[in-house]
Amino acid sequence: MTALDLTEVLRPGDRIVVGQACGEPTTLIEALIDQGPRIGNLSVFIATSFSGLFTAATADAFAVTSMGAIGALRALTKEHVLQVIPCHVSQVGPLVEAGVIGCDVAMVQLGPADGAGRHSCGLVADHVRAAVSSARTVVAEINDQVPHTFGETVSADEIDCAVTVSRQPVRVGAAPIGPVDAAIAAHAADYIGDGSVVQIGVGAVPEAILRLLRDRVDLGVHSGMVGDGLVDLIEAGVVTNARKGIDRGVTVTGALIGTERLYAFADRNPLLRMCPTRYTHDAGVLARLDRLVTINSALEVDLTGQVNAEQSGPAYLGGTGGQVDFVRAGARSPGGHAIIALPATAKGGTVSRITAALSGPVTTARSEVDVIVTEFGAAELKGRTLAERARRLIAIAHPDFRAELDRAAHEIRRRGF
Repeated sequence: MTALDLTEVLRPGDRIVVGQACGEPTTLIEALIDQGPRIGNLSVFIATSFSGLFTAATADAFAVTSMGAIGALRALTKEHVLQVIPCHVSQVGPLVEAGVIGCDVAMVQLGPADGAGRHSCGLVADHVRAAVSSARTVVAEINDQVPHTFGETVSADEIDCAVTVSRQPVRVGAAPIGPVDAAIAAHAADYIGDGSVVQIGVGAVPEAILRLLRDRVDLGVHSGMVGDGLVDLIEAGVVTNARKGIDRGVTVTGALIGTERLYAFADRNPLLRMCPTRYTHDAGVLARLDRLVTINSALEVDLTGQVNAEQSGPAYLGGTGGQVDFVRAGARSPGGHAIIALPATAKGGTVSRITAALSGPVTTARSEVDVIVTEFGAAELKGRTLAERARRLIAIAHPDFRAELDRAAHEIRRRGF
């Protein structure tokens, strides 16, 4: 396509699956925002967005659905223009393939084709293949600034329409690390020993944890996403993947979420493999990883260990994500752990995140939970009674709320826990 006229490829009522996170095809999205009202009745599914292109104003161009209010999509929930499908990351691809998440058109960002006519998926591999295989029409943004990564590819003959661009992909810079983040990271890092395989996200706490691992030996990485902090550990010889039972010597991930540092490192690097969620989050694959330590976040945890990572009262703030997939895997891995890390308080210290009862849904059941970490310590819950769980969780709550939580736990026990 030399002139980006989407009326040539889109039909009224089309359901569009768009590449997510740093794999967002921003040129295509901009055209969709501009031309969507003229086409009519369009809907878009995007799992995560960091571009800032999706705003309340885009509701005039198309309806937006996601698996959560993650990244810039959180602003859409405040305006009540985001529809959320509660599902695990591992379910998105199968739901697209089954037609439950409709995909008439796939819009993806790819790197230039190699000599065999295959385009690297570049920065995101998660459910790209599922969308490409399911769509009536595949529209690709071919960006020569996207790194060539090994793993998932799309053949040129699978692309119906292509637009060639040269523009900086979406970037996500490192979040500033505060004292609370550093304290949480110190407790979480204690569970990561030599030879551990790590699953970790991006953000202040994950970045702080990675900075504490520089004295470890032969760490491995198998994660749904990785950020800039991974580069330091590989270049320092800390992450070697040498002891992994599978994919030895290779970091496995489904999404690169970072800056030019990460993208340059990933370009044509055989130490990194981009895989779909049917591999990164698969229970059978994860079961083959010993010493797997998974680290995920939450909005709140109740005194029995139930985890809410999605909604605080009426405000939808997060998503199910890959948490349950990795919590189950880490908790069952020989020598491994599943860590849920969160600050002890919210709203400037006025609200405890360790609560007597959740204000939102249960993302991870208490029967799956292993370790909860705050800046005040770690509570190991797996195999513990309800009463012991409450005691341990109160011990890592903010001191200002411990007496209140202790009274709540006593009242719950009096009623039969």
